Amino acid sequence: MTFAELIRAGGYTLYVLVFCSIISFAIILERFLYFSRRSSSSRMEFMRRLRSLLDKGQMQQALEECRQSKAAFAAVAYSGLNLLGRTEKDIAHAMERETLLETSRLEKFTNIVGTIGSTAVYIGLFGTILGIMRAFRDIAASGAGGITVVINGISEALVCTAAGLLVAVPAVIAYNYFVKKIDTIVLDMELCASEILDLTTARQK
Repeated sequence: MTFAELIRAGGYTLYVLVFCSIISFAIILERFLYFSRRSSSSRMEFMRRLRSLLDKGQMQQALEECRQSKAAFAAVAYSGLNLLGRTEKDIAHAMERETLLETSRLEKFTNIVGTIGSTAVYIGLFGTILGIMRAFRDIAASGAGGITVVINGISEALVCTAAGLLVAVPAVIAYNYFVKKIDTIVLDMELCASEILDLTTARQK
């Protein structure tokens, strides 16, 4: 069957799955690019440079280092260093808020991919059921048929199930990757916040 014949065999359900696949692919591509930017540098190397600048008393250079880095933990470090001189509680709360904001940005759109991954198979099965019902209805209306006609009708209806799997599998894989990546970046932010709090506390003593 050609692609056009597959689309016709799948009916309206296949159009829904094609739309879901386009949305899923666009979000997956955007999130991959976003995560690559937000985790582009090593936290340990970043903290080594930051600690070196602070030991030399170069606070402005340390803040500039945070601004230039695209990593999520750099934004957390900046929010803490920017309040140097305030109480330990104020600094900790500022970094906690920044961590929550960064986490919200990281999770943006990922639920859509997860939803598509979990529902695409069921959408495909729904289309298959409709296709089988249509095949039997056409046989009953014409009063003629046989095993060949039934098999052809079912094979066309199964196109929707295959399409649902093709949409769901990449979406589920990508969603699981995103969840793991977010956990890793959040851990880096929390560790960075803890290290910054130790540095600022030591400088204030």
